[in-house]
Amino acid sequence: MTQLTNEAIRYIEANDTGYHYYEMTPEEARASRTVPKWQSSLTPTLASIEDQKITVRDGAKIKVRIYTPPHEKILPIIVYYHGGGWVFGDLESADAGCQLLAEKAQSIVVSIDYRLAPEFPFPTPVYDAYDALLWVYEHAAELNGDPTRLIVAGDSAGGNLATVMTHIAKQENGPAITAQALIYPVTNINFSMNSYSKFGAHFGLDTQGMEWFTGHYLTEDTLSNPLVAPLQAADFKELPKTIILAAEADVLFDEGVSYAEKLAAAGVEVNHVVMPGLIHSYFSKMDFFEEATIDTVEKIAAFIK
Repeated sequence: MTQLTNEAIRYIEANDTGYHYYEMTPEEARASRTVPKWQSSLTPTLASIEDQKITVRDGAKIKVRIYTPPHEKILPIIVYYHGGGWVFGDLESADAGCQLLAEKAQSIVVSIDYRLAPEFPFPTPVYDAYDALLWVYEHAAELNGDPTRLIVAGDSAGGNLATVMTHIAKQENGPAITAQALIYPVTNINFSMNSYSKFGAHFGLDTQGMEWFTGHYLTEDTLSNPLVAPLQAADFKELPKTIILAAEADVLFDEGVSYAEKLAAAGVEVNHVVMPGLIHSYFSKMDFFEEATIDTVEKIAAFIK
């Protein structure tokens, strides 16, 4: 039986208001999920944090945030995609995790503010994510980054986008991605897996929440598209080495295991790490999970070096 951490219990109790985000409009849900700025003695001292706008394929401009640690050499680049079910989340919700990644992985981190559903459903977030990856690769020198050491990372829906980027880059002979770091990623759209039965209510991400997210992001005919459900991809060979950080009490746990198994069967180096007693959405919730977020980043940093 899963024993939740005290932090997870505290988070669940604090958010058990009886009125869930999936009973709200997307606008209401976004407002309710605003993440306070991380203020702590553990906040890294970085050389710079800068926002910039880039142009994507349809002519729109999206924002990216560039985190640069103090350095005297060319650094790896991590392209980071925030979570939020493709419906909410933004640069602020990923800010603490990205600061820590820049410091502990000694890397340039570029966080991507891709457009959100339902205003911009699939495939727009995927296109934004890939166009941003191309932009980072093409501007690596300006960022003091090394384009031959390019990593993708993300949490939840952002983990989904990150791993989808590896498939697109391989198919289109795009930038060579050297590693991917996936924090409780969505890899399949299937609500019947065992972890949904075990953790489908009151563990940070309810089954009803995933149904709400996918209802805003997808249409019925796209549910098994590999750019939505990478577990359904035909080919897993020659993908980059992968670390998957899995919250133990998470509806997405089983699909993360399945994705790790498919990668391993294709000969890809993969490390599936279970975070005991933790729930979905812990990453970057610094008021509750500062220690767990730091631990997660340290595990990622050790893997990608």
